[in-house]
Amino acid sequence: MSSISIAIDGPVASGKTTVGRLIAKKLGVLFVDTGLMYRAITWKALQKGIPLTDKEALGKLAWDSKLEFQFNRHKEAHLFLDGEDINDYLQQKEVVEAVSPVSTVSSVRKALVSAQREIASRYSVVMVGRDIGTVVLPDATCKIFLTASLEERAFRRYKELIDKGEPVTLEEIRNMVAYRDSIDSTRLDSPLVKAEDAYLIDSTNLSIEEVVDLILQIVQSKEKI
Repeated sequence: MSSISIAIDGPVASGKTTVGRLIAKKLGVLFVDTGLMYRAITWKALQKGIPLTDKEALGKLAWDSKLEFQFNRHKEAHLFLDGEDINDYLQQKEVVEAVSPVSTVSSVRKALVSAQREIASRYSVVMVGRDIGTVVLPDATCKIFLTASLEERAFRRYKELIDKGEPVTLEEIRNMVAYRDSIDSTRLDSPLVKAEDAYLIDSTNLSIEEVVDLILQIVQSKEKI
C-alpha cells in the first residue's frame, strides 16, 4: 500500500483508540494516539513539579521534549519520551485527571502538533485525537469523525474502569465525560469539530468490528480514487 494517513477524531470514549489500533494493525501501519502525547507532557510536568497553571513553563516543557513512537518486540507502538518508554505511567489516575488543563494550553498544542506532523511525514499512520483532520493532518488520505451518544460513551468508560477494579459510579463518569466534551468543544485553540470532508460514524449501536469494517471500506474506496 502506498503512503497513507488516516485521521480519526471524536469525543472521549467514542471508541477511536480501540478502532484506530485495530485498523492500523490490519493495514500494517503505525498507530498514533495523540492523547498519549498530551498525557506524556502532563506526566513530565507532574514529575518536575511544574504548576499546571503555568502555561509558559508547560509550553517550554513541550517544545523541549522529544516524543516518538516505536514498535516494541510485540509489534505494538509505544510512546517514548526523551528516549524512555513511559507507557506504563500514562494510565496513572493523577495523569488522567490533570491532562485536560494541559491540553488546552496553546503553546503545548502547537509543540505537539509539530511533533505529530513530523511523525506522519515519515510513516503511514492511523492517527487518533480531537483535531487530527482539522489541524494536524488537514490533507489526510481519509478522515473519520467517530462519535456515540453521551450515555453510551459514559457506560463504556464506566465499564472499562470497573473492569480495572476502580470504585466509580456511572453518574460520576457521565459527569466526567460531559465535562471533557465541554472543554474539548469550547477551547479556543483547536476545538473538537468535525472536518468538513470527514465521514461521520455514530458507533452507538455498532460493534467494534462493524466500525472497523466500515472504516476499512471507506479507506479502500479512497485508495481507488
